[in-house]
Amino acid sequence: MTTLLVIAKEPRPGRVKTRLTPPFTPEEAAALAEAALADTLDVVARTPARRRVLVLDGAPGPWLPPGFEVVRQCAGGLDERLAAAFAGCDGPALLIGMDTPQVTPELLTVDWDGCDACFGPAVDGGFWALGLAEPDPARLRGVPMSTPRTGAVQRSRLADLRVRDLPCLRDVDTAYDADLVAEAAPGSRFATTLARLAPVADR
Repeated sequence: MTTLLVIAKEPRPGRVKTRLTPPFTPEEAAALAEAALADTLDVVARTPARRRVLVLDGAPGPWLPPGFEVVRQCAGGLDERLAAAFAGCDGPALLIGMDTPQVTPELLTVDWDGCDACFGPAVDGGFWALGLAEPDPARLRGVPMSTPRTGAVQRSRLADLRVRDLPCLRDVDTAYDADLVAEAAPGSRFATTLARLAPVADR
């Protein structure tokens, strides 16, 4: 069984999804971030797993469903924080972020037979998922994060492994991304929240 890791920030105004402002206010951007996080955690809760771990910067809120361990993010850059998340696992682990609410349990269910790693690229050049059959934090340390090269560099760190490539998904970074992700997940909390806020943002 796989340990499922979700790395996230507490959805507080001014701390999350700042690239959505404008057209959205910081409070609206935080509401969208909370909806995306709630959708993501709901999918993880419905996916068979050995453990479900939220690696959190901040404090848990009412959006956290039961069945999750909460681990505080360590200090340092994002590469160090991702590495530390894997360091806390023994056995296969799959890590995702909080801003792809269109994920499904099928995407997160990994068959490790004949597979050492799995990798899910993102449209912006990053990655939305990274799985390791044998977690090795060194495979993440030093990877430049939040750049158009992040995914390519991280993928190259897996070159000696048998890698299962997952579909390319879009992160929610901009209002344009938000529209497309909502279309991909029409019944989600994220899509519902965006539909409620978008008319205000368009004025």
